[in-house]
Amino acid sequence: MYDYDDFEEGPHNEVQMHALHVASLVIYSLAFLLGVPGNVMVIWFTGFKWKKTVSTIWFLNLAVADLIFVLFLPLHITYVATNFHWPFGKLLCKLNSFIAILNMFASVFFLTVICLDKYISLVWPSIQRHRTVKISGVVSGCVWSIATFIASPSLYFRDTEMKRSTIVCFNHFHETDYSIVHKIHTSLTLVKFFVGYLFPLLTMVTCYTILSIRMKRRATQTNSKFFWMVLAIVVAFFLCWTPYHIFSLLELHIHHSDAYIEWFRIGIPISTSLAFVNSCVNPILYVLISKAFRTHLEASLAEIFKNTIRDISQTGIKSDDMVLSENNFTLLETMT
Repeated sequence: MYDYDDFEEGPHNEVQMHALHVASLVIYSLAFLLGVPGNVMVIWFTGFKWKKTVSTIWFLNLAVADLIFVLFLPLHITYVATNFHWPFGKLLCKLNSFIAILNMFASVFFLTVICLDKYISLVWPSIQRHRTVKISGVVSGCVWSIATFIASPSLYFRDTEMKRSTIVCFNHFHETDYSIVHKIHTSLTLVKFFVGYLFPLLTMVTCYTILSIRMKRRATQTNSKFFWMVLAIVVAFFLCWTPYHIFSLLELHIHHSDAYIEWFRIGIPISTSLAFVNSCVNPILYVLISKAFRTHLEASLAEIFKNTIRDISQTGIKSDDMVLSENNFTLLETMT
């Protein structure tokens, strides 16, 4: 997500940077190992096992965005583990960055939609009849389209190049004109910050402030639990992504001043690791906070276990019947 290769590491930083990179690799690996089964589980339940509702549609799309992202994590793990050598070619360089930015925007947009949906359903219950699965599907399609459009510059600007005997994956804005490079870089960074961070943050803070006031007056236990679960997901998103956006803005000044380079070297691995962790956090929050989710999970696992035992038993019975049938056929042949 960042171009690590733009910043030389002095000898006095090598031990520190190696430790940060090792820590990052551990975090990336945990995010992959937890994120894949966790998001697959959420997709399986919300997409195939549970009744389709507006809320399950939102969480299904959120899990899909996170799953796509974590499936590409092995590429980034390899990139860091090989001291930022990209052996996967230009196409995957573009696609990997595109998926990372797509996940960021899709996740924050769906969190904003979940927040607005909850706000509208509680503040204006009269329009509840318009809150249908069909409309939520249309809104989801719009969210994916907007997120894809905003992330699409990565497909154009990301490129590979040989530097110091290694191949790097970087943003190739222009060959020689640094003013163009700076303008494009600044524009893309500000779009990510305002559209993918600040505007959703202000929207969610406003909605949840109003919701918290109203829920103190009249709130059912179910609404209260759902409120706290969604709030925890939103807080986790902004805790994980805030450092990333801070260093994205800081990166704009790096090439004009050496004052921030040390902070940037240390902050890159930390902020990127936090951003990657967010994609495996949501399934954990569902299990920890939502009693309904835990109940459905336990029931589904019990059903899977029961069906597995039954299939094994039936297979054993069929095998015994087959052996018995074969023995009888052999005996019949002998007798004739």
